Parts: sequence; C-alpha cells; structure tokens
Amino acid sequence: MSRDHLQSAPSGSAEAEYLDLLARDASVEAYEQPVLLARAEGRSADRIAALEQAKLLALRVRAELEGRRRREAELSALFETAHDLAGLRDLDAVLQAIVQRARSLLGTDVAYLTLNDPARGDTYMRVTEGSVSARFQQLRLGMGEGLGGLVAQTTRPYVTDDYFQDARFQHTLAIDTGVRDEGLVAILGVPLMLGPHVIGVLFAADRRARVFEREQIALLGSFAALAAAAIDTANLLTETRAALAGLERANEIIRDRSAVIERASEVHDRLAELVLRGGGVHDVAAAVSEVLDGTVEFTEADAAPAGALEASRAEGHAVRHGGDWIAAVTAGGELLGALVLRGHPAMDPVDQRTLERAAMVTSLLLLARRSAAEAEQRVRGELLDDLLDARDRDPRLLRERAARLRADLDATHVVLAARLDGPAADADEEAAARRRLWSAASHLAATRHGLAAARDGGTVLLLPLGAGATATDVARRTARHLGTAVHQPVTVGASAPVTDLAAHPEKVAAAYAEGRRCLDALHLLGRAGDGAAAEDFGFLGLLLAGERDVTGFVDRTIGPVADYDERRGTELLRTMDAYFACGMSPARTKDALHVHVNTVAQRLERVGRLLGEDWQTPARALEIQLALRLHRLAAPDRR
Repeated sequence: MSRDHLQSAPSGSAEAEYLDLLARDASVEAYEQPVLLARAEGRSADRIAALEQAKLLALRVRAELEGRRRREAELSALFETAHDLAGLRDLDAVLQAIVQRARSLLGTDVAYLTLNDPARGDTYMRVTEGSVSARFQQLRLGMGEGLGGLVAQTTRPYVTDDYFQDARFQHTLAIDTGVRDEGLVAILGVPLMLGPHVIGVLFAADRRARVFEREQIALLGSFAALAAAAIDTANLLTETRAALAGLERANEIIRDRSAVIERASEVHDRLAELVLRGGGVHDVAAAVSEVLDGTVEFTEADAAPAGALEASRAEGHAVRHGGDWIAAVTAGGELLGALVLRGHPAMDPVDQRTLERAAMVTSLLLLARRSAAEAEQRVRGELLDDLLDARDRDPRLLRERAARLRADLDATHVVLAARLDGPAADADEEAAARRRLWSAASHLAATRHGLAAARDGGTVLLLPLGAGATATDVARRTARHLGTAVHQPVTVGASAPVTDLAAHPEKVAAAYAEGRRCLDALHLLGRAGDGAAAEDFGFLGLLLAGERDVTGFVDRTIGPVADYDERRGTELLRTMDAYFACGMSPARTKDALHVHVNTVAQRLERVGRLLGEDWQTPARALEIQLALRLHRLAAPDRR
C-alpha cells in the first residue's frame, strides 16, 4: 500500500486491515505488521494509536474466536466420546479413544490411564497413547506412590511442571525409571471416580516444562468422568453377561440332567429287559454300544490291558486306556473279564457311569450263568474223576456223557495238573483260594470244551490240543489264564498228548501222573507260576514222561544230524560218537576214524550248523551223548 493511499485513507481503514487479518485467520505475529509499517513510514501518532487500538481489539476478537473453536472442538470430542460410551461394545476401544482425544485436545506428547487392582493391591497401566517406552507401558505402581497416588489420596487433580523436582508425592525407583525412559517432565493427573471411590487416574504429560491451564484441567476431568462411566458400564455389562451366562448354564444343566435321566432310564429299561429274557454278556455289550454311540465288547481277563484292568478293579470305576475305556467285571474279588468301550475317547461322567453299570449287570449275568453251570461243572468233574479212576469202562457211555458236556473224548487231549503257589495266611484263606482256582479252572474247561476237577489240593484239567499247538503251549497258556483269574501264581504241569480216551480211559490217570511229575519238577527248579511239559526238561523229561518217549527225545536232540546222514550218506553221527569217546579231541578222533584231521574238523563244523553253535556246551553235550547211545540201542546196525 502506498504512502499517499495511507494518508488519504479514512480513519476506519485501520479496522478494515485487522478485519481482513481476522477473516484470513492470520497468525498472531501478522497483527504487528500494520503498526510496524505505519511507524516505518512516519505516520502520525493518531494513526499509530488508532492502529494499536484496532490491533488490541482484533486480538481480543481472535482470542475469543479461538476459544470458541476450542470449546467447540472439546464439546465435539466429549459428545463423540459420550456417543461411543452409549454404544459401548469394547471397553478397550472406548478407553483408547478417550486417551487419544485427551492427548489431541490438550496438545500433549503423551496421555495414559491407570486403573487400581484391588486383588493385587496396586495400580497398573491400562491404556497409553504416544508412549514409546515399553517399560513405561508395563508399569505397576503401589497404592499411594507417584503423582497418581497423590491424586488418588486427595481425589483432586494435580499437576507438576517438573516431575523430578516435585517433592509433594512419593517417588519410587520403578516409577522414576519408567518416567525417565519416557522422557516426561510436565504431568497432569485427574481422578477416575465411581461414586466416592477412586478407581484410577487419567494423565496428560509433556516431554518439556509446561503450565496446564484451568480449562485444560477441567477438560481432562471431563474425559476422566466419561472414562469412569465407561468402566462402570462395562462392569455392569460384564455382570449382566455373567448373570445371563449363569442362567444359560443353569438351563443347560437342567436340560442335561433331563437328558441324563432319560438316558439312565433307557439304559435301565434295556438292561432289565435283557436280564428278564435271559440275555447274555454280549447282548449287554450290544445294547450299551447303541446307548453310548460306540463299540462295547466283553473280553476275557487275560485279553484286556493288564494295567488298566487292575486299576479299574481296584478303583471300582471305568478307566481310560489310550482311546478306549476299560470297566472291570468282578464278583467277590474274582476278575471275570472286562467291558471295553472303543471309539469314544471323550466320555462324560454319565456315559462312564453307564459303562460301569453295564459291567455290574454283566457280572450278575456271569454269576447267574455260573450258578446254572455249577451243576454242569460238577458233572464235568464227576466224568473226569471217573476217567481218572477208570470206573466206567464202556466207551459208548463215556462218549455220550462227554457229548452232553460238549466234549469229544476221541480228540487229542492234554492232561494238566495245576496248583496255587501264593502263600496263604490261614486255612480259611487257603480253602477260599482253592475254590477260586477250581471255579476258574471249571470255567476255562467249559469254554474250551474240556473237563476239570478238584484233586490233590489243586485241580486237574483235560483240555483238547488245538492244531499246531504243543503240550507246552497249553500248559503255559493255562498257567497265565488261571493266575490272572485268581490274582496269584498258578503252576501247571502238562502230560504228553493222549488220544482215544473213551476206549482207553486208563491213559488219563497215567497222563495225570506225568503232569504231576512235571509240576513237581517246576517247583524244584524254582519256576513257580510257569507251565511246562516233559519235553521241556531235556533228558530229564525221559524220567518225567509216563511212556518214556525215547524216540521223541532222540529226534529232538540229534534228529537233524541223523536226517542229514540218511539223505547224504555221510557219517556225522559216527564222527560225533568217536569225538565224544576220544574226549572231544579232534587229533585222537581222526586216528579212531582213520581219516585226516581236516575231515574231522569239517564234519564237526557241519554238526555245529545242524545243531547250533552251543552243541558242545556241557549241558547240550550230555544230552547229545545220551541221545547217541539211545540211537545206537534202537538201531545197532547203524554203528
């Protein structure tokens, strides 16, 4: 603007210039320019005074406009926060918005909010905005410590221009370290009140010295009131949701209990119907399978997992084994078997109780069946007693009696002598143990189409010999089965296989005597709880066997060598005979045979491949020498 224009401008042009600045929302510094320009141009004192007056008036108007805009922004922020609170869905989001708006409106570097933790008796950092220090963000303060402690104690806002120089509140190492890490200097704190109680503190802080105005303190207090209301609302919502969840859970429990009663009634009705119409254990298993939506099977005691079965028997409850459930079927301390639930790894208490009840019903059915079968067992025992005493010589009558018991006397059988080996506390306990052994043996005989009887303080069994099995297999399997059933070791001696018992019942008594001798031998050898036949004792078996199975002993001992000589026309047996006769010396053996020492070595190497590398050990050598002599006696022309 030219000097002539200013001189000729009306007095009202000063106000016009400042009105223009107000319209452009110019900075405070711009309001000094007209006065400075007028002085530089040498304007009159009246003109400069008019400009000064217009400047002051314009600055007051500008300040009023800024105040109105600030109050408008504050009210808008408070309104938005109240709106967030009204639609509260996430307490964290509402508190974060309060802290963000407080920081923005107060123009501070950092804003944060702490809440009291009554359970731990301290205060913790809940929300931060503008913080860069992880240690500061994770601060926990003791009650009454720091600026927040002063605010909480007095329930009034407090401000410090220089935190570290302020002695009005308690400084602690943890708090001071966190504040120093964050670089804070000026801090304003206002209380969060729920009624008369302080539940936390809302802070605004700067990293430089600053004086907070009264309006800023009031604004932060308004945000603190909204934060407290948000927390109270969230607590009420949480309590309401918890109450609703409790009601819903109660309804679920009622529905579940109703379902439990219905399922229990269904199980009871089905099991009762099975018992009344004479169902068996497998019928019970099938019915429970449908109810539990799984596969339930009844297994013998020796076929179930031993550890889980024993745990179920001891606890009286079904126990988990891998993905299965095992429920022991017991009666009077005797283990009868188990119900195994497959395909149902996650089972609730109701299903578990259903399986346990089915196990109880199964034990009752087994006891009922056992009571009905006791007469049959007595008949089985009587038939075996008659065979042992050879009282009934009529083969036709023997076969008929056996057929009624589903036994076949024309099949190959093994006679077994079984005896308990556990110590008994008194005579009554010993008698009870023998009864359990007889009961288990009778059950085993009935299930395998054999016979059983009590005799000589133990039991005797007549069991058919399955295809591919040996007397030793039957003895060991029987010892394991009976031992598991009566919960103490049972030793079993077996005879060699016997046939044609109807026509020759005297064979049963001889076989029983052989089985008892094997039983006594097991005790002498310290093999209690084991099962064995005469063939397991080497040449000692010749003394134990009833019919002195010489041929079998020779075949088992040197049969491979004899077969090799017969097929190849070699003289391995003759070489072995000379070798033992010469004190196991290859040099003297070659002289006795009139062959080269290498020939002797080759023949002995061949024998080792046929009989095993241990054939020259003392025990094997004794058996082999006895077998060679028996072989010469049986075939004197083979020398």
